[in-house]
Amino acid sequence: MKRIDRRKFIHKSALGLAGTVAVGSGLANLSFLPASNVKIDKVFLGETGLKVPRLAFGTGSFGYVHTSNQHKLGEKKFVQLAKHAYDRGIRFLETADMYGTHEFVGKALKEMPREKVTLLSKVMVYQHGDWYTPEPFQTSIDRFRKELDTDYIDILLLHCMVNTEWPDEYKRYMDGFSEAKEKGIIKKIGLSCHDLGALKVAAESPWADVIQARINHEGIRMDGSPTEIMEVLKTAKDNGKGIIGMKIFGCGKLITEEQRQQSLNFVMKSGNVDCMTIGFENTEQMDDAIERIMGLANL
Repeated sequence: MKRIDRRKFIHKSALGLAGTVAVGSGLANLSFLPASNVKIDKVFLGETGLKVPRLAFGTGSFGYVHTSNQHKLGEKKFVQLAKHAYDRGIRFLETADMYGTHEFVGKALKEMPREKVTLLSKVMVYQHGDWYTPEPFQTSIDRFRKELDTDYIDILLLHCMVNTEWPDEYKRYMDGFSEAKEKGIIKKIGLSCHDLGALKVAAESPWADVIQARINHEGIRMDGSPTEIMEVLKTAKDNGKGIIGMKIFGCGKLITEEQRQQSLNFVMKSGNVDCMTIGFENTEQMDDAIERIMGLANL
């Protein structure tokens, strides 16, 4: 089994390896589009049968060791931001075990109709230094539902697949995912990819309903060039997979207005990405992204 040593993993995590697209606090000093009454629309997630908001509120910016920028906001500010997202149509919460935001997400879900929200979480299934040891799948799913205070999870992913052997290495977890899906505890299953080989295997995998992949127009914090990744995503899309883009703003490296607009345009106009997740830290960042995304969606 391929492992990542603690120092290497934490270094990569600090760059946004384990989580959503981190917009970064640097955006606070940039100009934003004024907010309007427009709301994020819904799109079909591949051929999964799910219809989800085009944009998810990511809760794992620079997420590792059970914390993230969103976790550092504290429960009160986090719930307020999640409620703002809901009011603007972002009824899609993306979290993971290692972000430390499960319980915050659970609190936010109590402030909105559960059936109107898409909830995505991720299970880490391999060892990380001395701070994360994988547990049996049933233990994880029972704990997740308790922390999130929900009976079901809409989308559950294997977190951070980094080699081509993942279908063999994590088969027992995958079997657990499949069984939970049959019971209705999970609606759709899949994986997040941090390796080109892992992504290529995922694109052809009959097991995966949903794939989360790193994509932006400049290839920053990605697993290959934009052209390479788009080719694989097209294959996955043609195979009916639901595709969720992450690292749209390159972990806070693509922060100017021009860069943000170019990346959103590249991703949305590709036809290979159904929706995306972005890690917001305040309403200004969120509102700006909504205006830009819906402006492109309505062209």
